[in-house]
Amino acid sequence: MIKKMICLVLFTLFSYASDATVEIVKKIDVLPKIAVQDASPKNVDLGARQSFFKLLVGDLRVSSHFQVLDEYLQSSYEGGPLENFLSDKRVDLILRFSLNQDFNTMSATVKFINAKTGATTFEKAYSLSDKKRHPFLAHKIIVDINDNIGAPSIKWMEQSVLFARYIGAKKSEIVISDYTLSYQKIIVAGGLNIFPKWANSEQNAFYYTSYNGAEPTIYRYDLKTGARRSIISSSGMIVCSDVSQDGNKLLLTMAPKDQTDIYLYDLRSKKITKITEYSGIDVNGNFIDNDRRIAFVSDRLGNPDIFAQGIYDKSFEKLVYHGKNKNSISTFDNYIVYSSREAESEFGRNTFNLYLISTQTDYLRQLTATGENLYPRFANDSDTIMFIKQFGNQSALGIIRLNANKTYHFQLKTGKLQSIDW
Repeated sequence: MIKKMICLVLFTLFSYASDATVEIVKKIDVLPKIAVQDASPKNVDLGARQSFFKLLVGDLRVSSHFQVLDEYLQSSYEGGPLENFLSDKRVDLILRFSLNQDFNTMSATVKFINAKTGATTFEKAYSLSDKKRHPFLAHKIIVDINDNIGAPSIKWMEQSVLFARYIGAKKSEIVISDYTLSYQKIIVAGGLNIFPKWANSEQNAFYYTSYNGAEPTIYRYDLKTGARRSIISSSGMIVCSDVSQDGNKLLLTMAPKDQTDIYLYDLRSKKITKITEYSGIDVNGNFIDNDRRIAFVSDRLGNPDIFAQGIYDKSFEKLVYHGKNKNSISTFDNYIVYSSREAESEFGRNTFNLYLISTQTDYLRQLTATGENLYPRFANDSDTIMFIKQFGNQSALGIIRLNANKTYHFQLKTGKLQSIDW
């Protein structure tokens, strides 16, 4: 019974026009055209320079706030009449970078130039103590450049992504990466370690479930010290699906008596409170409405669907009336994004599409159209969603830019994505 339940819960947890539910403070009707110039010293490895160029260009494109010239251009750092205007390229803006690196560190100086006047509007020096983390340096530069033109924030690019990946039978690793998967660092290895969840907005600790002991156990891992400590164990299964805004409470899916329900765990008092009461399956609880209520997946009306319930109120309401088989969900303020299994394709594979709803309106928005799109997660804004895209035995991290109606995929080269958070 437990094995069947775990499989169902794992499946449940796994499994573009602009609209009024997601608003943007500023909109750019005509995107400025931008070129990136490499002004690095000749003694800096050409491969490193070109790799950094590609990261900058990729970030500019994903921001959805620029028309990006793909051509790799070189220049001097001070620039001359031709380099500062690029009249033949018909660009509006120029981002010029000079990269330096030694054995461990990396630094970069950047200039942001108005190609119509040749004037420098922004200049800044950056440094990094661990050059392996250079993708984050590129992301920081683009975040600053984006802010300089007054575009809507893309600070989410600086967030670290936390994911679990399967590497073999009953073997999985927990990895920290940037959103492009260009930087990856294994944090937890050995055995089956799944469902990582950031402990706070500072991203200096996370929770995860380990199946390596006598009972499934949730651990908290401190990234500053490298220490981990046991939080709570349970027979059957246990997963941390969400953390309160103040970081003091966890929403857990547990099955201590062969029955999955959602529990609230207070980290300070160590008190655990059972929220849902149902003889079927209740899983994947997420805080909504300023942590006063939860949204969750349940089969209480037959097929898995999405419901809402107060933390201390047993009455519930159905939130979605589209489709028949919902699974993984994520929340941001009053918004919910979820994955829904739909009709099998002609090739015999299920289609999982992503949808967006608001808890305060009846608006429904479809975000994907084909393939297996699973485990959606909001960034720290309501305009960007990350998800897992499955390709047979391979997987990729997907990024949806809602207001730009664009989706980007970054393939995982080793292993298969199990779950993600950021």
